[in-house]
Amino acid sequence: MQAPIVIIGSGFAAYQLVKTVRRMDAHIPLQVFTADDGAEYNKPDLSHVFSNKQTAQDLVVKNGEAFAQEHNIELFAHTMIEHVDVQAQQVVANGQTYPYSKLVFATGAKAFVPPISGDAAPEVITLNSLQEYQLAEEQISRAKRILVMGGGLIGVEIAMDLATSGKAVTVVEPNPRLLANLIPEFVALPLENQLKQQGIQLALETGVVAINHSDDSLVASLSKGKEIEADVVISAAGLRANTWLAKACGLSVNKGIEVDARLQTSAANVFALGDCAEIQGRMMPYLQPIVLSANALGKQLLGQEAELKLPPMMVKVKTPSYPIQLAGDFSSVTNWSVQISQTGIAAKAEDENRRLMGFVVTGEQVTQAFPLLRELSQAAQA
Repeated sequence: MQAPIVIIGSGFAAYQLVKTVRRMDAHIPLQVFTADDGAEYNKPDLSHVFSNKQTAQDLVVKNGEAFAQEHNIELFAHTMIEHVDVQAQQVVANGQTYPYSKLVFATGAKAFVPPISGDAAPEVITLNSLQEYQLAEEQISRAKRILVMGGGLIGVEIAMDLATSGKAVTVVEPNPRLLANLIPEFVALPLENQLKQQGIQLALETGVVAINHSDDSLVASLSKGKEIEADVVISAAGLRANTWLAKACGLSVNKGIEVDARLQTSAANVFALGDCAEIQGRMMPYLQPIVLSANALGKQLLGQEAELKLPPMMVKVKTPSYPIQLAGDFSSVTNWSVQISQTGIAAKAEDENRRLMGFVVTGEQVTQAFPLLRELSQAAQA
């Protein structure tokens, strides 16, 4: 009998792959190993849990048992893979050996916590999964003052959501602007103004160096000498791919598990997708590339030839009071064609030949996003 396809992880990428495979083949054996309970939930909803007054349980779409039954998989919940043998094509969990025909790493990523000193440093919270939110929800609900470390995509979304739910929020960001790696300065400035209008304090060009207890609160010491009191400190300072298991079994790993356009790792019959995968040198922790990766990999796992082809993709910043959508590559931009109005910004990024390289739209101008995305796709194919 053929050994099953084994998937390590039960996040969005893993379950998207399961659904893709099952659409094409209802019976091929699938085993999923996960360190948590295997519940299916919509991870992007974590950015809105506070303003929606939701509990962790509210985000669960299906529990692990129900998902496993619906999709005809064997689910090993609360089970850590201890070892992978890529030569013998088997994994070891709880001292037992499980053979595989093909193996998929969908191990995701963990939230990065910068090095911090102080007696309260271990109390920094991360919110990169349903389980982490579950552990922290009571503490956050009681808190009145919250410090968010990181002014990137996740930090800004969480900060705005916390402020909407009535918390006093401070964002600490080492860069001079919010979303510094995503959007140009002329878009970041109105975003920052919107956050300030919501009462959010911004501490830019500085970082947290220490967190200590003081009476009933925490005191964060910043690199510029300022101190901020808070009830809770959340780190949203970026993600680090979970690669230790891949490294231990000898796979090529850089920032993530290195894969080619077929999602193939450096070992035969071993693949990776999602937040843990570095696809042809790029980390892409967004939903659309994960869905497209699952479609391509599903075919591969069933013996069909398929390669991942990524079109220009949209990134939506989930900040309801100041929506932002963007797409494209801004690395070789020589000119910005910008329209600024009271209702928002529409900006086209162009190269030296005035070819469209990307765009950013904000506020009510987000209605232009899909026409611009079509234009960008046409420019990429030209």
